[in-house]
Parts: sequence; structure tokens; C-alpha cells
Amino acid sequence: MTTTGEDHAPAPGGPWWWDRRRGAVLDASLGAVSALECAVEGIPFARDAGIPMAAGVVFGVLAGSVLVVRRRYPIAVVLVAIAITPAQMGMLMGIVGLYTLAASELPRRIIGALAGMSLLGTLIVTFVRLGQDATKEELQFGDWFLPFASITMSLGATAPPLLLGLYVGQRRRLMESLRERADSLERELQLLAERAEERAQWARNEERTRIAREMHDVVAHRVSLMVVHAAASRAADDGERPGEGPCLSELDELIGQSEAAGMVVDLSVEGERRSYAPVVESTAFRVVQEALTNVHKHAAGAKTYVRLAHRASEIAMQVENEPPPAVSAGEPGARLPSGGNGLVGMKERVAALGGVFVSGPTDAG
Repeated sequence: MTTTGEDHAPAPGGPWWWDRRRGAVLDASLGAVSALECAVEGIPFARDAGIPMAAGVVFGVLAGSVLVVRRRYPIAVVLVAIAITPAQMGMLMGIVGLYTLAASELPRRIIGALAGMSLLGTLIVTFVRLGQDATKEELQFGDWFLPFASITMSLGATAPPLLLGLYVGQRRRLMESLRERADSLERELQLLAERAEERAQWARNEERTRIAREMHDVVAHRVSLMVVHAAASRAADDGERPGEGPCLSELDELIGQSEAAGMVVDLSVEGERRSYAPVVESTAFRVVQEALTNVHKHAAGAKTYVRLAHRASEIAMQVENEPPPAVSAGEPGARLPSGGNGLVGMKERVAALGGVFVSGPTDAG
């Protein structure tokens, strides 16, 4: 089945070498008609050749029935038709044989050679027969009549089936080529559709990952603030405006929330404050936010230093915390579980903008 507008369902197979049953019926019918024609023409042939009439009829039937194998052996059919031309037999066989030969996949030189032999044989036989009939009937014609009549009759018996067969064969090959191209195009379109689906699936996965990373940055920080605040006093959690990315101007608010939760955060800014591309400011904010969240999780109560530097062609952030104070015996610690994706997410965010991300313990612990 193709997408070219119709289904190319295979036709029922025929017997022996026929692709279709109706082809076998057609060839059998043509062979029967040709055998009958040659049998009738075998009667005068037997009389002229001085052989029994039954032998001429049997010879005609055998010769004419060769037309049945025209699809499988077109060369043999044409050769038999040429061979019985002197006996004035096989007009139908010659015409159908030439048509089948021209429509076949045989090389053009073979088709041309056999067509030339058929034309020459018909021309000679016609010329001789017309001359004999004119002499027998004592008819007087000009010198031009016999050659003209012979050429005309031989061309009339040879050229039409030959040209028609060439046209039909070329058209059939063209249709097969178009069908193959349509099938090839269908396969290419199907492959493109599969690749498009793969790209769409990849894009969906990337979007899910991005959303999950964003949710991790926001939710992990908010949850850590709530847990730490519940262990100490209370924390103001205003949340972010939906649909808006954070910017560096909100760092003071972020640090204020952490301080309200009991953290000691020291913020220092170097260089002249200026605005950056939204994605740069959002990434810088998220890095600081995730770093503070990690302090909440893994170093509760530790003093934290946040350094922001505005440089000529870049912005630099450093978040460093001191060792956490020792937890008294029996005092529960407000610790949160970690998924292990925070540092990976920050590194990917920074690397996507062409930046450098480094994390790890300091010499002071």
C-alpha cells in the first residue's frame, strides 16, 4: 500500500509463466485463432506443395499455435512467423509477434534486426506473389506498380505493430518507474516523519528537564527555608511571580529570606551595577539561590559569604560558607534530603552560556 492515492494490490497469479490469469486466457485465445487461420491457409499450401491436405492442415495448426508462448518466447514467435511467410501463412502471428517483441524488454538491436527480417521477408514474398498473380491473370502494370505495392503492403504489415509495441513498452516502463519513485518517496516521507517524531520527543524531554530543573531551584529553596524557619522561628516566603524570570536586583530579597530563616549571609558587590540579558541574570540568580539552598541543607547555621563581581565582559559569583557549628548531643538537626541534581543543574546552566562553574570544599572545610 502506498500514499499515492491508490492501493497497488497484486493481481491473482496465472498458470506457468503468466503473471495474470486473464493474460493466459488472452494468449490461449490468440493461439487458437492463429492455429485456425494457419490451418485454413494450409489447404492451398498443401495443394501448391503437392502434399496431402491433412499434412498442410496439421502443419498450419502446429505453426499457428506457437503464438501461445508469445510472452515468454517472443523471438521464437517472430522467427516462426518469418519462416512460414513464403507459405502465405501466419498473418496474425506476424502482427502480434512483432507487437509483443517491440513491447518486451529485449535490446533495441535485437528488435530492430528481427523487424528488418520480417519486413524483408514480407517484401520478397509479396513481390513474388504479386508477380505470379499478374502473369497468371495476364495483367499489365507499369514497372513501378509491383515494387510500390510490395513496399506498401510489407510496411503496412510491419510498421504499425512495431510502433505500437514500442509505445506500449515505453509507457509500461515509465509507469513502473513512476511507481518505484512514488514508493521511494513514501519511504523517505515515512523516515522523515519518524525523525520528526524523534526530534519532537527529544524536545519534549528537554522541556521536561528544563521545567524539572527550574522547579528544583525554586521548590528546593522554598522548602528548605520553611523547614529551617520551622525549626527556628518563622520565615517570610513571598514566592515568585509566575511567568517572570528572576533577576539580580532580587538578590537582596533572596538573602533577606535566608536571614529571616536564621542564616547569617554577607553580601558584597564589586564593580558598577548594570543589567544583563534576562537569561544571564536568571542563571546568576539561580546559582546563588541553589548555593544558599545547599547551605540550608548541609551546613545549617554556617555563616555564608555571597560575592558578586561586575567585570568588563562577564559577571562572577562566589558563594562560600564557613564550617557549620557543632550540633549539641541530642539536638535534632534540620536536614533535608538531597537528590544530587542541584550542582549538575547549576553547571549545565552556566556552561550553556559559555561560563565556568566550580564547586567543592575549601581548605578551611
